[in-house]
Amino acid sequence: MIAFLATSIFAYLAGSVNFAIIAFRLKGSKDPRSEFSGNPGVVNVYRQAGLSWASMVLALEIAKAMIASITALCFLEPEQIPLTGLALVAGNRFPCFHQFRGGKGVAGYLGYSIVISPMFAALSAAVWVAVYAVARIPFIASFFTVAVIAAGMVMSCGYSFMAVGGTLATVAFIVYNHKVNIKSLLAPALEKTQSSVPTQ
Repeated sequence: MIAFLATSIFAYLAGSVNFAIIAFRLKGSKDPRSEFSGNPGVVNVYRQAGLSWASMVLALEIAKAMIASITALCFLEPEQIPLTGLALVAGNRFPCFHQFRGGKGVAGYLGYSIVISPMFAALSAAVWVAVYAVARIPFIASFFTVAVIAAGMVMSCGYSFMAVGGTLATVAFIVYNHKVNIKSLLAPALEKTQSSVPTQ
């Protein structure tokens, strides 16, 4: 239990280090949360600073997540590893180092999965590219990516209640983090439906 708590706290703190915010401070730019989607994630960095900065941030986010997953593999039982992944994503979403206003956790979850299920991690990245090429909506592509990562996580960590529950909780949390995106996507359809309802 002590190892699980210590590893989860470490994962949360690692998730709380947001390299998008740090990079923008170092380059003297405005906080990435102040523009576009308000999300300090890779896509928003790309929109504001270009491909090179976005690539650097993605690499750093993946690297720190890999450190968290290596730590989990060293000290935890396989069934506990998905819950530590949830702690990492929670840190990214509610970072204690950045006023608890963070990202959505997709890049971190991808990085976390690379060490645990590398084949599925690679497949998830390819799926993101393929889905984005068709849908042209980043968060929709991210949902498919997370689903592939989750499948790999369960297969690698076992089908125990804790492993499956931790994985499903992480997926649900990431989807919930995109609630604003989902509402924006569905808004036109909802407005059309409401306008078609006859008034008395």
